[in-house]
Amino acid sequence: MQNQEQLLDWIQLINSGNIGPVTFYKLIDFYQSAEAALEALPKLKKYKLCSRDFAKRELDKAYAKGIRILTKLDNAYPENLLQIEDAPPVLYVWGNAALLNAPLSLSVVGARNASINGRKTASHLAYDLTNNGVLIISGMARGIDSAAHKGAMYAKKQCGETIAVLGTGADVIYPAENAKLYDQIKEQGAVISEFPLGTEAQSSNFPRRNRIVSALSLGTLVVEATLHSGSLITARLAAEQGKDVFAIPGSPQDARALGPNKLIKDGAILAENCDDILEVLSANNHHRVIQYVDKCKKNVDIPESLTVDVSPVEAHGSLTDFINREGIYVDELIRLSGLSPSEVALKLLELEMDGRIERQPGNKVALIK
Repeated sequence: MQNQEQLLDWIQLINSGNIGPVTFYKLIDFYQSAEAALEALPKLKKYKLCSRDFAKRELDKAYAKGIRILTKLDNAYPENLLQIEDAPPVLYVWGNAALLNAPLSLSVVGARNASINGRKTASHLAYDLTNNGVLIISGMARGIDSAAHKGAMYAKKQCGETIAVLGTGADVIYPAENAKLYDQIKEQGAVISEFPLGTEAQSSNFPRRNRIVSALSLGTLVVEATLHSGSLITARLAAEQGKDVFAIPGSPQDARALGPNKLIKDGAILAENCDDILEVLSANNHHRVIQYVDKCKKNVDIPESLTVDVSPVEAHGSLTDFINREGIYVDELIRLSGLSPSEVALKLLELEMDGRIERQPGNKVALIK
C-alpha cells in the first residue's frame, strides 16, 4: 500500500512533460522509485518536471470530491490492467473501486450514431449479462455506450453495476447530455479515468481511453460500427491483449454493420444473444463463472409463469398508460401493471431507449415532456 508522499510522487512524475505510461515505468525501473526519478529529471533535458504544488492540488481536489486515486502500489488497482505494459500509472476512480476487480466483465462498444435496433440490442444484452454476473464496461459515449450502461443499470432490480471509462477527467461529463447517466453510473458503479481532474475532451485522449476499456474486461463486444470506427480500435486492442472479441452481425446495406461483419470474417465470435457470450466466457474463464455467476443468479428476478389472467398492461396495451410527466415510482408501476419486476424493467428499458421516458431520483420514471 502506498503512502501519501509516494502517491504525490507518482502524480508528479506522470504529469511531467513528455512522460507517458511506458516512459514512466522505464524511469521507475531504472531509478527504482518515482522519488528518485523526480530527483534525476531536471538533469534530463528531454523531460519537463511537473511542480509538486500541482500534485498536491490534484490530490486535494480528489479528496474533496471523494475520488480515489490508485496506482500499482495499491492493492485495489485492477489486476487486468497490470497485464498491459502501458497501464495507467495513476487511475482516478469515482464510485465503487471494488468493481475494478470483478471476476467477470465485458466491454461493450459501438457507433455513436447507432440505430434504434442497435441501441436496443446493446441495452438488452447488457441487461441479461449483468443479471448473469457479468460487469459491463463502456466509454459513456452517445449511442451504443450509453445504451449498454443503461441496460446494465436496469438489471438486478435496477441496481445493476457498470463502469464508464472516460476520455476526460473523472470529474468532467462528456458529452454534456449524459449528465444524468454520469450521476447514475457514479451511484451504481464507477467512472474512471487516467487523465488529471478537469481535463476536457480532446480527440487524442479517446484512443488512449480505448486500451483501458479493452484491458479492463475479459472480452469486447462490438455492436454497430463503421469500418473507420474507434470501436474497431478497441476490438483490435482486445485481440492483441489476448481477449475474446464478439460482434453482432448486421445487414451489409447498413454502413454501421460493416465493422462487426468484418470482425466476424476476421475471426471474431458471432454473438446474437446473452448465451452466445456466456458460453465463451464460461469456456475460457470456467472457475470464475462457477464461483460468481451461480451466486449472482440468486439475486436475479425470474419472470413469473404465465397464467390465464390478463394483466392490466395486456388489457391497456402499453405500460405508458400508467406513467405521467410528473413521475411514478417503479414499485407502484409494477403493482398497477400486473407484470413481474423483470418484465417491467425490460419494458422501461425499451421505452428509455426510444426516448419516451426518463429515470428520476428515488427509483421513479416519467414521460419525457
